[in-house]
Amino acid sequence: MINLSEYGYRPAVGVMLVNDRRQVWVGQRLDSSLEAWQMPQGGLDPGESPRDGALRELQEETGIDPALVEILAQAKEELTYDLPDDLIGKIWKEKWRGQRQTWFLARFLGADTDVQIDTPDPEFRAWKWAEPEALPALIVPFKKRLYEQVLEAFRQWL
Repeated sequence: MINLSEYGYRPAVGVMLVNDRRQVWVGQRLDSSLEAWQMPQGGLDPGESPRDGALRELQEETGIDPALVEILAQAKEELTYDLPDDLIGKIWKEKWRGQRQTWFLARFLGADTDVQIDTPDPEFRAWKWAEPEALPALIVPFKKRLYEQVLEAFRQWL
């Protein structure tokens, strides 16, 4: 049994990227056999601002140049999720029980051809545009509540 009091939340960011049809970009991870899809997200580098980290993660995971993105909003509070017990202490180098994320809503100003998931360190095997209300059903079950909170945070823009 894991003593969760020994584990904290990894500082991280997430990006809800929307196109001109108000659909949301999601990618299917390479490192999972599940049919789950997720929005770009990841850990913050030491000393990195959440905004800078969000744009970096977006570019690293999707190949989208930050010049093709307009930040529309930032969630008012950080959102957290917990990993399933069998993943705690295994997927990151530190003792993290999950992530504490700052989420951004961003408008995609480019074309679909600007998305290049074959990055130097690829994370996704496929990508698509999804309807916002479909997001909670697309993600791995342990992040479902997080995605519901992200949708609520940006509801007025969707």
